[in-house]
Amino acid sequence: MALSMAIAAPGETPRYRIQAGDTLDVQYRLTPEFNATAAVQPDGSVILPLVGRIPVSGATVEEVAGLIRPEAAKRLREPEITVVLRDYTKPSYTVAGEVGKPGSFDHRGEITLMRALAAAGWFKENSRHSQVILVRRLDRDWGEARVFNVKRSIGRQDFAEDPRIEPGDMIVVPHNTVGKFERYFRWA
Repeated sequence: MALSMAIAAPGETPRYRIQAGDTLDVQYRLTPEFNATAAVQPDGSVILPLVGRIPVSGATVEEVAGLIRPEAAKRLREPEITVVLRDYTKPSYTVAGEVGKPGSFDHRGEITLMRALAAAGWFKENSRHSQVILVRRLDRDWGEARVFNVKRSIGRQDFAEDPRIEPGDMIVVPHNTVGKFERYFRWA
């Protein structure tokens, strides 16, 4: 799904946060017989020898080691644990509806609404340029939908309202008209 980043201090690079679908290598320095490679399950946990199920979703790699250490210490004396992110969910965004090439796209660098639409082959003839919808998940239960009038921005050559696209966002370009919808909604 989305690339999760921890909040960083100014000038510091945000740290990646573990999510479902990632793969972790857990290494014990003095007891390598307990080393394991584990996939993060859809519920956000990993299952490891020695410690069992540990919830890791939303934690950094360093925090995961800190979560495992006290559980391992129940059976090992002062365990030295290293956690390595082996594979992660690639950050992406989706463009759907009346565009030339709808689909999921890798999120690399700074992506704006206009750049995302260009990557998706721009508008089809029957698309509604004045009601482009940006859907963003706010948390586990809530999402936000905002409407952008790309037609007006292009006509005025004023791209001040060209929002940044975040990993996990969905852009929907409707066919001519859109009915009413609520801006905030429960993520089902």
